[in-house]
Amino acid sequence: MLLRLDDEARQVALGECLGRALEGHGLVYLEGELGAGKTTLARGVLRAYGHRGAVKSPTYTLVEPYELDDVRIHHFDLYRLGDPEELEFIGGRDLLAGEALCLIEWPGRGEGWLPEPDLRISLALAGTGREARLEARSLRGEQLLTRLTAMSELADCRLQDPADAREGEAAR
Repeated sequence: MLLRLDDEARQVALGECLGRALEGHGLVYLEGELGAGKTTLARGVLRAYGHRGAVKSPTYTLVEPYELDDVRIHHFDLYRLGDPEELEFIGGRDLLAGEALCLIEWPGRGEGWLPEPDLRISLALAGTGREARLEARSLRGEQLLTRLTAMSELADCRLQDPADAREGEAAR
């Protein structure tokens, strides 16, 4: 799924839709350059569960836990991670296990240690806005994309994904 996000409000709206679709669990990788909007998207996810405070990227603490009603969310930022094994020392295995929703910025820094995500979201600068490519990496991820596709709030953000266009042409 490829989406055009013209401004910060659209990024937050995508995060809120994503939060509703996730239903409080799952593993989501957030990828993109510095300033691409990973934390903004995470803020939208947290808003879907009622969080109204500030959301800062946990660059120095590596993980910021949120307890919202009956939902546990762990927001990771691995930008400053020196070695993937450091995740073991901060209790990463326990944080990633169970029924929590985990959002991981800079997942490439934990490569080889992190489990495969349900959904991989790649954000890229596109003019004054962003483009978001959402890719399912599990059955749960495919179900998430189906739920997101059905959300009318995202209808005017959808772009034709070149890979989808090629598949459609090949099927003819």
